[in-house]
Amino acid sequence: MTRGSVRFEGVGKRFGKVTALEPLTLDIAPGTLVTLLGPSGCGKTTTLRLIAGLESASEGRILIGGHDVTHLAATYRRVSMVFQSYALFPHMTVLENVAYGLRVKRLPKADVQAQAEEGLALVGLTGFGARLPSELSGGQQQRVAVARAIVLEPEVLLLDEPLSNLDAKLRRHVREEIRQIQQRLGLTAVYVTHDQEEAMAVSDRIIVMKNAEIAQEGSPHDLYDRPASAFIADFIGDANLIDVEVTLAGATTGLTLLDRPLTLPLASIETGPAKLVLRPHQLQLSAEPLPGSLPAEVRYAAWLGNQIQYTLDSAAGPLFAITAPVAAPFRQGDSVHLTFAASDARLVRG
Repeated sequence: MTRGSVRFEGVGKRFGKVTALEPLTLDIAPGTLVTLLGPSGCGKTTTLRLIAGLESASEGRILIGGHDVTHLAATYRRVSMVFQSYALFPHMTVLENVAYGLRVKRLPKADVQAQAEEGLALVGLTGFGARLPSELSGGQQQRVAVARAIVLEPEVLLLDEPLSNLDAKLRRHVREEIRQIQQRLGLTAVYVTHDQEEAMAVSDRIIVMKNAEIAQEGSPHDLYDRPASAFIADFIGDANLIDVEVTLAGATTGLTLLDRPLTLPLASIETGPAKLVLRPHQLQLSAEPLPGSLPAEVRYAAWLGNQIQYTLDSAAGPLFAITAPVAAPFRQGDSVHLTFAASDARLVRG
């Protein structure tokens, strides 16, 4: 398979007076899977369609594999797209669906047959070629759509919300398969989703978008552990955002939380209002007060087998905590005391 880089140089998109994408610059390295993540209307699907050639850029340049494709029609770009709806032909067999693009390219019949069968083998569907799409499960249909895309040997594989039609358990299984195929073939892939867990599970790098701009980009670990803003902290995984006042900036940070002084091993460059980011699993609950603990009351408790989730009311606002299962969990209405490790805390601006 051919691998290709993707580069945007000041690429923007407008529909009349509406700005769908502010001018942005980004680089996607060959052989990586990069996810465009964000809420509806943030510009992620527009970015994907600009790569595909399904939309034309209002400004800037688009390069794929080092070649300027800004004004090149979708037909002539070496990209393949897997759509949210799968877009399989219901009257064609699975093999005919996979072979469709190869036939359009007018390859010899024997080559079309061999490459289509190879594509099905790559996605674990050997022996399914004679079936109709209606005879397959949702996950199998999605794998057929992936096979149809990769047999065209694209420089870039584009995936637009590819798992949104699947139930949660199947979605987890299919995303693992897509990731394994991408890594095995060394494909460059651009993946669009609004599901944070999905993005973190499959990506080498995530580009989080907000209001038609890039809010932050980095590895899943970077975005989760070092969010650049309250928006990123809240969007990438669950987070408790607690209002604090930074009183001392430097290699360590002095702050006040509900008029209580705290010193955290965090670098901060300025004083003033900020938000303390604490992930739900970083909050420790105890029945007895501890030094520096924050009192709270359990508003709701949910036992989920492998964890217990608590919604808590505190003077710092509503908080969400996750703990390991215990024999005697706290119940609704219980008074508890919250602590956290200083090394777990992060600071962001609002």
